[in-house]
Amino acid sequence: MADQLLFSYGTLQLSQVQTARFGHELAGRPDALPGFRLETAIMTDPSVIAVSGNAEHPVAMPSDDAGDLVEGVVFALSPDDLAAADAYEVDYLRIQVALRSGEKAWVYVDTATAEDFRVRRLLAAQANALTLFDEVVARDLIVAGESERAISDRIRDLADDLFGTTRHWHKRIIRSGPNTLLPYSDNPPDRILQPDDIAFADFGPIFADFEADLGRTYVLGEDPVKHRLAADLPTIFDAGRRYFAERPDITGAELHAEIARLARAAGWELGGSGFAGHLVGEFPHEIMDAEKIQSYIAPANTTPMRGKDKAGRVCHWILEIHLADPARGFGGFYEQLLDVG
Repeated sequence: MADQLLFSYGTLQLSQVQTARFGHELAGRPDALPGFRLETAIMTDPSVIAVSGNAEHPVAMPSDDAGDLVEGVVFALSPDDLAAADAYEVDYLRIQVALRSGEKAWVYVDTATAEDFRVRRLLAAQANALTLFDEVVARDLIVAGESERAISDRIRDLADDLFGTTRHWHKRIIRSGPNTLLPYSDNPPDRILQPDDIAFADFGPIFADFEADLGRTYVLGEDPVKHRLAADLPTIFDAGRRYFAERPDITGAELHAEIARLARAAGWELGGSGFAGHLVGEFPHEIMDAEKIQSYIAPANTTPMRGKDKAGRVCHWILEIHLADPARGFGGFYEQLLDVG
């Protein structure tokens, strides 16, 4: 694994701390963190106090003054060194920031700052994705006579034009007609959209190293049943979000059961791969698979959703609604952030 850049504005710059934690001194170069100011924090871990020689440590806090700057040093750390730094900075959490030089680096901040930073980045990523999908409609990109693949490529290029975004954390999906019934894992043959079609887009663009995940459904013709399904998608999403908000200890299994109930009550089946959402965060997030069911809103996930990950960060979720009408041969899809925004 390649070295990771770490920006230090505090005691990790001290040679005695580096030798004690890494077994060697680090080579670094000056840089600065824009939009932050320094305050003082009191450390509680005896080993940190012993190594640094001081219980008072600086902590970087976001500033309302865009001209504020925290001076420091950038180090290139091996994965082992970064793990040792995490063990030293026990009262802080690590976030990725853009430095004055333009380089991206990790920096340690207090837990409240880290969580506020993550929420702001997740919401900003989603806002960009919403702008992207608004432009898809404004530019009439999802039209009859075009292939799913061609539409997907045009949306990809539009994201690049609007935001300089070329990375997506999962495969780009445009599904239409009977393909809208298929789960995410399928890769159906490319299909041409028809005049009376229904289609959905599922994109996961990455903005400033944070993942967006947005799904929307489009009805091309006047079919009233397709329009009703498209209208039911955000309604069920909002009902699911309220259900989540009202239950502090809700599990993934409980929320999945409620989404399935809401779908049945509206006259639809719950489609997809058996999931109704997943964790979301910094890219790349922890790989999610069937062996890590706690990463999903799924029947087998009996873990409370309001928890923390291995790094001590709050878990944030995407809620996805995949409605299906197998008898008529179509479905629809809607997803976005569940717990923030």
